[in-house]
Amino acid sequence: MANIVWHTTLGIELDLTREDLGHEALVGLWDDLYKMDRLYAARDVPVSKRGLQCGGVCRSAGVVAWMYLRLRENGRREAVHERAEDEARHRAALSDEHKAYQERIVKTSEEAGFPADSEVRTSIGPRSWIQTDTLVQGEGGLLIGWEVQLATAGAHGPKSVRARANRAAKNGITPAWHTDRRDYARRSDTHWTRSDLLPAEVIAKSKDLRVVSGFRVLDFWRCDLHALYRCPDSQRRCGKMHATPKPRDVFFDDLVRQTAAGLIVPVEFRDGSRTHRFWVTDSDRDRYADLTSGRPVSPSPDLEDLDLGPVKEGSRRAPTCRPMLSAGSSLPPVTPPSLPGGTDAPGDSVASAVPASASVRIPRQYEEADSVAQTQPNSNAHIISGMDQTDFPDDLLAAQTRLHRALAELSALLRSLPWSVEPMDGWPGTEHPHTGEITGGREPSPGWTAEQKTAVTRLRQECLELAATVTTHPHWASFQGADAVKERMRLKHQTEPAAAVTTADLTAAA
Repeated sequence: MANIVWHTTLGIELDLTREDLGHEALVGLWDDLYKMDRLYAARDVPVSKRGLQCGGVCRSAGVVAWMYLRLRENGRREAVHERAEDEARHRAALSDEHKAYQERIVKTSEEAGFPADSEVRTSIGPRSWIQTDTLVQGEGGLLIGWEVQLATAGAHGPKSVRARANRAAKNGITPAWHTDRRDYARRSDTHWTRSDLLPAEVIAKSKDLRVVSGFRVLDFWRCDLHALYRCPDSQRRCGKMHATPKPRDVFFDDLVRQTAAGLIVPVEFRDGSRTHRFWVTDSDRDRYADLTSGRPVSPSPDLEDLDLGPVKEGSRRAPTCRPMLSAGSSLPPVTPPSLPGGTDAPGDSVASAVPASASVRIPRQYEEADSVAQTQPNSNAHIISGMDQTDFPDDLLAAQTRLHRALAELSALLRSLPWSVEPMDGWPGTEHPHTGEITGGREPSPGWTAEQKTAVTRLRQECLELAATVTTHPHWASFQGADAVKERMRLKHQTEPAAAVTTADLTAAA
């Protein structure tokens, strides 16, 4: 059968998928052609003398294939090839691997109690239907339409995938496209899954056939000081909840069963202007729906109920998102203890050294230490490490305390700046051989502004001056060797703020 027919007498193409056959001006064209064809048949006129040829695949191949018309009881119009070999030309031969996948989907579904069948036609109207490689009837009337697309389709991939997937979805069939080609799996026209390129006997018999691409676990996180990911909306911490998809392998049989049961579902994930399509658990889908609609995100689900294989380890690279204050904000004021003779610790407050465009947030424990120091500037109350107060000179304590703060400010400022001092091009990342995930690489760096360079230089100079003040202080003259080392370490730990951020604090911040 074919949808395009060439009428040799009229010299026109007839599109059987359209009510007017593609010729709006010729009213009643189908009725006239069908009556004439039935008249030819009643008078035993050969099909080759009726003037109808296949205008699609056969004509493109340079083959003259004669046809006759047929009208089904349901009203569907058809053009039928005279010869069976011409009809077979429209059906691509299925590979052994394709058949193995179809048989495995049917077997796995039926063992789980879900009816399934291959090469199923689902009627969606009086004259049209949907052809599905394998159709699984899932829980509560759910229909999963598996389409297996393997390497035999060519280098550029299958055409009209989006149209076929959308057509299936509009008619109540959830499209599930599976492939063994990496370039197919990278497409976003439907929800692709991918397994490795395997022979038919392995596909049919292997119990641990894995899906290495197309399934994700959503990691929900708050964009605050403790976040490990870059904020997807801005260059600064926004304080909102975000979701990051993480690749995870899953057994093919589990994927077939869980999709039929409604426990693994397709999702469209928005990343800026791009839309990614993949499969997630139903609980992750619900949490993502809450996130995108502005509702509070539900608690993290327990994934132990799903046998989805081992969890892939997260990246060991350092976090790329660095903590910063919101635009226009400034650092808290610093009032270090005064040195003898009314001389302040070397260097001015970093609030004057760092411009608003390069503002940073220092660790919380340093802010708490400064707060205590401001309320009781004439005592040793700024020492919050929990150790006993010592007999260190006040000027030495003040210089060492300010050195801790200056180093923390410098470190936070450097983390907030672009990765190169001068403008520099980025480079692409490396593609994972199994998941297709891109890791590594860098975005182009705009370089540091003159204002940012000045702030870094001033902070570095302050750290050098404070370090010189501490190490050359006369207090160390009375200590030698190991005693001097112990005393210096005691000063360092005595003056540095305690790591007062507890697990409860982290939970409250999240």
